[in-house]
Amino acid sequence: MTEGNFVDYVKIHLSSGNGGKGSIHLRREKFITKGGPDGGDGGRGGHIIVRANSQLWTLYSFKYKRHFSAGHGENGSKNRSSGAQGKDIFIEVPIGTVVKDLSKNVLFEFVEHGQESILLEGGLGGRGNWHFKSPTRQTPRYAQPGKKGKLLDVIFELKVLADVGLVGHPNAGKSTLLASLTDAKPKIAEYQFTTLKPNIGIVSYRNFLSFVMADIPGIIEGASLGKGLGHYFLRHIERNSILLYMIPCDTKDLKNEFNVLVSELRKYNSELLDKDFAVALTKCDLLDNDLIIEYKKEMKLIFKDIPHFMISSISKNGLNELKDGLWNILNN
Repeated sequence: MTEGNFVDYVKIHLSSGNGGKGSIHLRREKFITKGGPDGGDGGRGGHIIVRANSQLWTLYSFKYKRHFSAGHGENGSKNRSSGAQGKDIFIEVPIGTVVKDLSKNVLFEFVEHGQESILLEGGLGGRGNWHFKSPTRQTPRYAQPGKKGKLLDVIFELKVLADVGLVGHPNAGKSTLLASLTDAKPKIAEYQFTTLKPNIGIVSYRNFLSFVMADIPGIIEGASLGKGLGHYFLRHIERNSILLYMIPCDTKDLKNEFNVLVSELRKYNSELLDKDFAVALTKCDLLDNDLIIEYKKEMKLIFKDIPHFMISSISKNGLNELKDGLWNILNN
């Protein structure tokens, strides 16, 4: 999906280099009339290599360049000289990138800075005629051709990496919370699906510590089946360390709202429910003191020992307690 400079899904066309031809050459020097074969080997074709780079956060560089071709190996020459290898092509991707074939089978996942994998190998260089010399064939006049390179179409799919992922229905206050706690500037508006791409920010904590928070676009009922672009959004939750379920205080049924979110994650990938999580009741600046007391009782009744918070991103109430709670979950 693409919005602005954030790209998290692209199709790439790759071709590795052809191997160089082996040389057919017979040694000829002064006073040496029958020097025998000395044709060198052809060079290997260039590889297509993918490397993870922690300085990248989007697949935007592939928005306009989607074809990559490695160099061809050079032919062998006399004096058993091997041809030069074809130039390898290095493709740098953000950490969290998954490489799939067109059948959606996972080929590689990149989870560490500097991790490298050869996605497409270049063709082998052909052997020169000196390899084929034998007692009965002392002047072979043939050599191997180089092997052809390979063609491959792949899909690069980015899953955002963050310490805390914000999960909630549209207009639950996720973007407003991210803007309040970090220097990120997500788009904020009153209509649903204002956020169409993940936004990431760094939350400053005590003693110069920090953690990364990701604002995931809103989830609606049926998202696990692709409704509301659910398949594009839900995959970004997979790489978050913990989840913060966000429920606005003006919802009619807190428990049902929470259960819908959990149900959609379960249907998409049940392993997501193994993550630690907390619950935040948002937009509490809309409540008076009596309603705040009532909501505290209701949340205690519903969520029991699950960490839960009442916050307002506008008035900043409860944000310090929220940061303390998230930090404790991350480090326990």
